[in-house]
Order: sequence, then structure tokens, then C-alpha cells
Amino acid sequence: MPRRDFSGPDDLRAMQELVQRIYQVGARFHLGDLGWEYNSVAPERQAGWRIALWRDGDEVVGWGWVEGQDLLLVVDPARPEVAGEVLDWFRESTSGDSLGCSVLESETHLIAALAKAGFQVHEGGHFYTHHTIALADLGTPVVPAGFTLRHTRPDEVEKRAAVHRAAWSDLRPSKMTAEVMGAVMNTWPYRSELDWVVEAPNGEFAASALIWLDEKNRVGLVEPVGCATEYRRRGLGQAVNLGALHALRELGAVEARVCPRGDDEYPQARKLYQSIGFRPGLRTVNYRLDL
Repeated sequence: MPRRDFSGPDDLRAMQELVQRIYQVGARFHLGDLGWEYNSVAPERQAGWRIALWRDGDEVVGWGWVEGQDLLLVVDPARPEVAGEVLDWFRESTSGDSLGCSVLESETHLIAALAKAGFQVHEGGHFYTHHTIALADLGTPVVPAGFTLRHTRPDEVEKRAAVHRAAWSDLRPSKMTAEVMGAVMNTWPYRSELDWVVEAPNGEFAASALIWLDEKNRVGLVEPVGCATEYRRRGLGQAVNLGALHALRELGAVEARVCPRGDDEYPQARKLYQSIGFRPGLRTVNYRLDL
């Protein structure tokens, strides 16, 4: 199967289109995962990734994305043999004494390929749980007096980057910049009407929630959500999520997905989503190959 190294935005779009084509409840990724993960980091970090695509004619049937010694992979379930080729490439092109890969527990075609290649389930460590919510019956978002709930505008890149930094600097300073946020906002299928914020009385953004819409499958992905430290415990996380979910429904979606940590080292995010009405489902499983 012909392999080609990643060469830019057109390849990212092709990777997203594969994810969209094979999307189902039991699939690990939503096309929004790729839009966010690729463009939400500085170019120097992108330069350290190795990404390759496998094609059958004009159609991408699999891809692998390596950072350090860890692999993300997507393979069309109708072409399970491609998973073995991705894993061979991963092993041959990655130095180190231990290789890692995480898949959803329902992705049996990938699990079989991992087992054949010698990977074993790695217990411990963090994992993620897919949560879903039907959009037919959503709660009503409420914000405190003086706060405003709305979607962002294209000219608010600086403020949008600032609220992300304020929300994601608990453990270490966030590296989000206006340049990086601008790249996110120019990524398919970003839509400003699905990028919601709570605006504080002083005009700064206090919380944010971004949803990526897969129009074909009528499913949105919530990624990411955050609330600045000084504005927490006021219900803003719930409100900004619900505002974005209502907007998602108005655009024709019937369901939303979010993928918070499932392990007990970081329970806060899943508790927030469950309080809105998201319900847990499938989880990721970590695999490792010691060389």
C-alpha cells in the first residue's frame, strides 16, 4: 500500500475526511480532534511529529501520527491489513526501548493488529472515556448578572487566546498565543458560531467552549472547554457548554461527544460534563511494546 509522509493542510483534510467517512460511536476520533490537536500547538512542536498516510488510489485508508514514542492511528475497518503496515512503519521509524499506542476498546481491527505486532495491554496510566449527549432535550444556560453568554467573533483572536491561557495554566503555563489560536480558527471545519464564551462585566472572556461539527454524521465534538481560575465555581462551565450545544442543535446536529479523562487522577472534567447530561460510554485502552 503506498505511503506518503505528511505534507501540509491538504493531508490534514484528507485525514479528517477518513475519520468522517468511517465515523461511528465505536470510533476513536471525530474530525474535530484532528483540527484541534494539529493546530493548537506552536509550529516548533509540530515539527517534531511524524505523520504518514496510506492511500488506495485517491482515497486515504489509514494514517499514523507519532510524537516521541507514542502512536495515534486510524485505519478503515474495511482495510484492516493497513493497520499492520502502520505499525511496521511506527516500529521501524521510532527509536527507544518502549512504544505506546492507545485505541478505543471497540476498535477490534486495531486491537488485533496490535496483538499480532506484539503489543500488550498496559495497565495503569490515564485513559479517556467517550461521553455522548442527545441534543433533543438540553438544559437552559444561566450566567450570573452582568455576564454575557455568546459566540465569538472572527476579530477576537487575542481575547480568545487569553481565556484559553487563563483556563489551562493550572499545572504549567499554557503556550497558547494569538497566532496559534488564529490557526485553529482557520482550520476546517471551525465555525465561530460554535465557539462560545462567557464575557465578564469588565469585558474579558471568563470561560469558553468550542464545538466542531461533522455535518455528514450530524455529531459535534466538544474540544476544548475551560474557565479562568478567578471565575470558577459560578456555573460558567455549564453555561458555556450549554450555550454551544444549543447552537450546535440549531445547525442540525443530533448528538454531541466529549472525551474527558476517565481515570480518578483527573475527575473534574467528566463530572462537569455529566452534570450537563453527557453519559459515559466506551473508553480508551493503552498498549505498549517493550523492545
